[in-house]
Amino acid sequence: MLRIGNHLSSSGGYEAMGKTARNLGANTFAFFTRNPRGGKAKAIEEEDVKKFLTLAANEDVAPLVAHAPYTLNPCSADEGLREFARNTFADDLKRMEYTPGNYYNFHPGSHVKQGVDQGIAYITEMLNQVLRPEQTTTVLLETMAGKGSEVGRNFEELRRILDGVKLQEKMGVCLDTCHVWDGGYDIVNDLDGVLEEFDRIIGLERLRAIHLNDSMNGLGSHKDRHAKIGEGQIGLEALVRVVNHPKLRHLPFILETPNDDEGYAREIELMRENYQEST
Repeated sequence: MLRIGNHLSSSGGYEAMGKTARNLGANTFAFFTRNPRGGKAKAIEEEDVKKFLTLAANEDVAPLVAHAPYTLNPCSADEGLREFARNTFADDLKRMEYTPGNYYNFHPGSHVKQGVDQGIAYITEMLNQVLRPEQTTTVLLETMAGKGSEVGRNFEELRRILDGVKLQEKMGVCLDTCHVWDGGYDIVNDLDGVLEEFDRIIGLERLRAIHLNDSMNGLGSHKDRHAKIGEGQIGLEALVRVVNHPKLRHLPFILETPNDDEGYAREIELMRENYQEST
């Protein structure tokens, strides 16, 4: 069964997100844990969570792929910004336990002229401070396009972050198709080769979710500009191969394309039409 959904607004609460997902034809979804461009988080209402958990169980909506705010930069040169990232991350992990057993995805950050070694050191330091043995949430490092001083521009950098984390069992990776394409990984002409490289460097058992996006730019452009499915440089045919690949088809696929609800519903239906049920 294809697990596919999109980013939803969390402003209406968990139950509203679950209902919206089902109305769009989705059976998984992503959401920002708080204002994606700021730090404010909406108070969690336990009754709302309870209603959502019932809906999710009845409608088979799972898993959730929560996303940290874009402003979170755990490898900033500014100690104050690193502290904000650390506090926000820790608070979000506590909030995630209201909906246990799901994913919390984040951008590793930008080292901003400090160098990738220092950036990785700061990221692993934060993760070792906030991860807890009792948490049920798996934290996902997102593959990045490599624009500016982003950390996570290749599989090797993600591996180095993972190697520095003490609670390895709490970590995974989210692969963004636009990001890896823009980062130089040819998923159009050599998807098998890219997955073999991922497996050799990181391990496919670490791959827990896919951000399914087309790209406005060419291979290796390091731009990170998402496009609607089939309207970019990756193309529909290649993305259909992604969702049908035997090593990926069991994962949740999250659309982050530039769409409204109607557009997301069309893309969800399009990918379902092209999904081949395993026999």
